[in-house]
Amino acid sequence: MTIQAVIFDIGNVLIEWQPEKFYDRVIGQTRRKALFAEVPLHEEHQRVDEGVALGDVVFPLADRFPHWRDEICMWHDNWVELAAPDIPHSVRLLQALKRNGVAVFTLTNFGHDNFPMSQDHFPFLKEFDKEYVSGRLQLIKPDPAIYAFVEADCGIAPEQLLFTDDRKDNIDAARSRGWKTHHFIEPQGWANRLVCEGLLSEEDAL
Repeated sequence: MTIQAVIFDIGNVLIEWQPEKFYDRVIGQTRRKALFAEVPLHEEHQRVDEGVALGDVVFPLADRFPHWRDEICMWHDNWVELAAPDIPHSVRLLQALKRNGVAVFTLTNFGHDNFPMSQDHFPFLKEFDKEYVSGRLQLIKPDPAIYAFVEADCGIAPEQLLFTDDRKDNIDAARSRGWKTHHFIEPQGWANRLVCEGLLSEEDAL
């Protein structure tokens, strides 16, 4: 059955999500390892993806670990450097799909207030036909409810959706609902899949 919409995850698909790299540059690898061993930054960040404002997560965490205050506050104050850089080949694929008239959505675990920050920094994140952002919906992948919401909102049959994500649990949840899926590892594999589906030419996919 013909694909009617292509759905992109964002972190590690269109932009890098590896905060450790930012901290390695700013405070050095040794201090970064100590910071991440002591402070549950990734675990607390899930609350942002679930709908809590970024500052309401970061600043209380800084209060809990005052000896790491400056470093923890960077998670908020340096957000657009933390969630970066872009992944150029993936961005080209998104834009090629748009040029070909393919509907392109995002389904992303992202906060309701930091997503607009990233959109302002990376304008291609404003090019989606539909945005399904966990922090806005207060639903988070891989909860089946967020996939059900996408289906109901867009009105497209699951087997006509093609979804890429770097996390296998998110892919497995979508596949269990009948979505076509691609486990994103690197852009070329995703490009090849889009060509195989007839959505892009080989030239488009460069």
